[in-house]
Amino acid sequence: MKKTVAAMNSRKKNQTWKLMKRNWCLYLFLVPAVVFIGIFCYAPMYGVLMAFQDYSPGKGIMGSNWVGLKWFQTFFHLPRFWQIVKNTLVVSLYSLVVGFPIPIVLALMINSVKSTRFKKLTQTITYMPHFISTVILVGMMSVFLSPRSGFLNHLIAMLGGPDDLYYMGSASAFAHLYVWSGIWQNMGWSSIIYLAALAGVDQELHEAAMVDGANKLKRIIHIDLPAIMPTMVILLIMNAGNIMSVGYEKVYLMQNDLNLTTAEVISTYVYKIGLKQQQYSYSAAIGLFNNAINFFLLVVVNKISKKVSGSSLW
Repeated sequence: MKKTVAAMNSRKKNQTWKLMKRNWCLYLFLVPAVVFIGIFCYAPMYGVLMAFQDYSPGKGIMGSNWVGLKWFQTFFHLPRFWQIVKNTLVVSLYSLVVGFPIPIVLALMINSVKSTRFKKLTQTITYMPHFISTVILVGMMSVFLSPRSGFLNHLIAMLGGPDDLYYMGSASAFAHLYVWSGIWQNMGWSSIIYLAALAGVDQELHEAAMVDGANKLKRIIHIDLPAIMPTMVILLIMNAGNIMSVGYEKVYLMQNDLNLTTAEVISTYVYKIGLKQQQYSYSAAIGLFNNAINFFLLVVVNKISKKVSGSSLW
C-alpha cells in the first residue's frame, strides 16, 4: 500500500514538472512578482533581529549588543499594555464583525437589481468613497461633526441627541466613528470580489428555482450564498489574520488628547516609540509580538475553516 501511494505521488510530481517545463514561458511572468516580494517582504525580515538587541544605528545590527527578551518584557510590564491591546482588539473585532457582512449584503442587493443602468449607477456611487484619501476622510469627519458648523451634529441634535458634544474628542465614540466611516468608504470596493463570484452563477439554476416557486430571498439563500461561500471563507480567514493589525494612519489622524484612552492602538504606539522617540529595538519587539499573534490566529482560523467548511488557504 505504501509503495502504491509513493508511486502515485512520484507520478504526480513528474507530471507537474513536465507541465511546468512545457509552459515555462508563462512562469516568467511570475519573476517580477517573486523579485518584488523577495526584496520588499522577505529581505527586511533581517531587521527583526533588532527586537533582541539594544540596537544602535552607529553600530548596526551586527555590532549592537544582544539583550534577549528585554524589550518584550518591557512591553508586557508597561502600565498601559492591556489598555493598548484592548483598544486594538475592540477596533479590529468591531470592524470585522460589522464590516465583513455588509459588502456581501451590498453585492447580493446589486446583483438582484434587474435594471443595468441603475446597477451601474449604484456601483459607481458605492465605489467612489474608496478613492478618498484617509487625510481628507478624517477632515470631512471633523467638519461634519463640528459642534458649531457640522451638519451631522445638527442632524443628531434635531433627532434628540446632544447639540454641544464634540464627537471627534469623545473616547466612547471613537470606535464607532472609526468603524462606520471605514464601512462607508470601503463597502462598495469590497463588494467587487463578491459581484465577480456572483457573475459566475449559472442562471439556469435561478430559472429552475423560479419554476419550482422559489422567491427572490430563497434563491439568494440557496443559490447565490453557496456560490460565494468559498470566497467569503477565504476573505474571512485573511481578515482574521490581521485582527491585531489596525492601520495607524487613520487612527493617528483621529487621535487627540480627549480620546487617547480608547484611540491608542499597537500600531500608533509603535509609530510614536519607534520614530518619535527613536527606540528602534523596543518598537521592533512590539511589532514582532503583534505579527506573531496574527500568524497564530491565521493558522488557527484556517484549520477551523478547513474542518468546518472544507475551504482554506492551504
